[in-house]
Amino acid sequence: MSMNEIKYLEKIPPLEILAKQVVEGFITGMHKSPFHGFSVEFAEHRLYNKGESIKDIDWKLFAKTEKLFVKRYEEETNLRCQIIIDDSASMSFPESENKRLENLNKIGFSALAAASLLEILKRQRDAFGLSIYSDELDYYAPAKGSERQKRMLMDQLEKLMQKPSSKTTNTYQILHEIAEKIHRRSLIFLFTDMLQSDRKEGELISALRHLKYNKHEVVLFHVYSGKYEFELNFDERPKKFVDVETGEKINVFAQNYREDYKRMMEQFFNQLKMKCMQYKIDYIPVDIHEGFEKVLSAYLLKRKQIL
Repeated sequence: MSMNEIKYLEKIPPLEILAKQVVEGFITGMHKSPFHGFSVEFAEHRLYNKGESIKDIDWKLFAKTEKLFVKRYEEETNLRCQIIIDDSASMSFPESENKRLENLNKIGFSALAAASLLEILKRQRDAFGLSIYSDELDYYAPAKGSERQKRMLMDQLEKLMQKPSSKTTNTYQILHEIAEKIHRRSLIFLFTDMLQSDRKEGELISALRHLKYNKHEVVLFHVYSGKYEFELNFDERPKKFVDVETGEKINVFAQNYREDYKRMMEQFFNQLKMKCMQYKIDYIPVDIHEGFEKVLSAYLLKRKQIL
């Protein structure tokens, strides 16, 4: 590796390097998946339809394939995508001192998943925006497709991973606020752990339905730690559980409540799934210990359906 290449790599934020690794690994695995043959580089061509003008035919590609393809321009291929991330205190669980792939907390996972989406969105020439919220809308950038936009959003995602949030969640109000800002039809990805102290199912569904206004497509990534938040997989010693948003505390032996707790969580997940199905919202539970394939696959599937 040359000195220039080393200097270039040193300028790339660690998050962007990780995102490139995630995307490259995903693309390699696609040859064994239902996406075999789907281009993840650029959507630049479509088949020529008889009667169309021949001025946009790619004759070089015809020489290679003996098939007529028409060049597709950016405004024709562009998909607009808005990524929304919950940065409340509960998303900083479990505690993590380093940000390696195998040791991410919920906000670290969401930030890296979003960065990986930015990487693949840029390759597809799609436009991308970012919203970050907690008890207020902390950051908002409308969808654009430039390299400058990508760098700016990567910088925001990098900051998300630097220190844990101590803020509470105001999901319902903020989602309504974001929905009012998105005017052109978009694919919306929402990363949240669905934890809010004053959980009101009706208000949540109302906010999600508002996001679908103007024919937007909404994908809800329910981010959770399967090991700790679903299986309650702690050792046999007594533990003090602290609600990081309200400060409430309780001392329990995890094994005494594990089965009842798991049934309650299964019921919670199923209720969310059914409500989302009712209003045609894609609900995807994502265990932070199981990698990023669900996230990137969801984007490719939705893109294929929309374009």
